[in-house]
This record gives sequence, structure tokens and C-alpha cells, in this order.
Amino acid sequence: MGPQEITLFDLPSKEPCVSWSLNPWKTRFLLNYKGLEYKTEWLNYPEIAPRIRPHLPPNETGRAYSIPTIQFPDGTYVMESRKIAEAIEQRHPSPPVYLDDPTVQKIERLVFKSIKPLYPLLMYKISQVILTEKSYDYWVGQYTREYGMTLDEYERQFGGEKAWAAAEPAMSELTAILKEKQAEGPFFLGKEVSYADFVWLGGLIFVKRTDEKLFQELLDRTGDRAAHERLFEACAPWMKRDDY
Repeated sequence: MGPQEITLFDLPSKEPCVSWSLNPWKTRFLLNYKGLEYKTEWLNYPEIAPRIRPHLPPNETGRAYSIPTIQFPDGTYVMESRKIAEAIEQRHPSPPVYLDDPTVQKIERLVFKSIKPLYPLLMYKISQVILTEKSYDYWVGQYTREYGMTLDEYERQFGGEKAWAAAEPAMSELTAILKEKQAEGPFFLGKEVSYADFVWLGGLIFVKRTDEKLFQELLDRTGDRAAHERLFEACAPWMKRDDY
């Protein structure tokens, strides 16, 4: 690792290996936008805890060890996308991403409420089209236990219109904020790029790389496809680096 190079720990996909998961993309966007030197270290699911445990205590909630995690050039490790964003912003404040802006914080909540209900439409497909052989048994076993059923059964019971109905209220609110701000510019803060853009675009990339048809339907169901396509296009320069 170079003296000023950050290491981003990310989840590999099947070949050709690209970044696909929502939370790592939040960090990747930040690194790309701020022009920071970094390299990617790909970790399959069973490799995450053994690699990170020697350097960090477990998460207080959720998975004990998770992706994204980064290692700064001074050897400091930080885990969880929001904590990583705060650490990067503190060390590299320019250009700013307005983490404390109320709109940014609201969009973070709305993205969670928009994407999480779509998991019944995504999880089985992720197991089939995204996961590497080394991750498959670990990941499928984890979620099969968590849901108490197979992933295809989870989709049958909770997918379809049930999933969309649960996601659409938050997506509609998110779209209303974006449309209002796009009177000034393509981003959630109008002319200013912010972390809100990266959080939502991370969600969109997550869906797109799992199922293109589902991604197109999501754009239709937001209530204004053009507004989200405009944001996607404006952020395209920071999506180019996703595979190393």
C-alpha cells in the first residue's frame, strides 16, 4: 500500500468482479468524488470477520463485522458506512459532502425505507447472479435462518406488489425532495453534491446490478423517472471506478 493510499474492503461479485452492494458504494462514491488514492481488497463473506476482527471491536448492533470497512494510511480501521463518511470528511473536508445537513440526513432515512422493503424481490436474485462460490453457502445460510424460509419462498411470500407497496411511500417522498431541488441543479441539494446523492445512488446501483428489469421498474415507480435519471447521469463520473 502506498504511503497515502486508503484500503477499501468490499464484497466481490462473480467475474467480472465489480462493486455491487449498497453500503460499500456509499464509501466508494466518497473516495471517487474526493479524488482520494485507494485500493480495493475484496472479501468474501466468510473472510470478513477473520480479516477485520484483529483491528476493531464488533459492531454494537447488526453484524459483528461488516462491509464496508476502510483502513487509512496511518493504519486506523473504520467500519460502517456512516462512521466511515464522518472519518473521511474529518480528514479530507474538501470538497464537502454536507453530512450534517438536515436534507442529507432525511434522505438517508428515506433510502433505507425505500430499499429495505424491496429485499424480498432482491435476495434470491442476489444468491443466483451476484454471489461468488466462496460466499454462497455462508450468505444463503445466514439469511435462510434469519427469515425462517428459503430465499425463493421469501420472495413468493413477501415480494411482488407487497414489496412495492411498502417501498413506494418513502420513494415518493424522496422523489418530491429531489424534484424540488432540481429547480436549482441535479442533486438533492440542488447545485451542491452531497452524501445524500451517494446514498441513493448506492441503492440504485445495488438494484441495477442485481436485476436490470427490477431497476427499470424502480425508476418507473419513483413517480418521476426523469428526475432520478438526471441525478444518475450527474453522478456518473464517480461511478467509473468500481472494480479495483
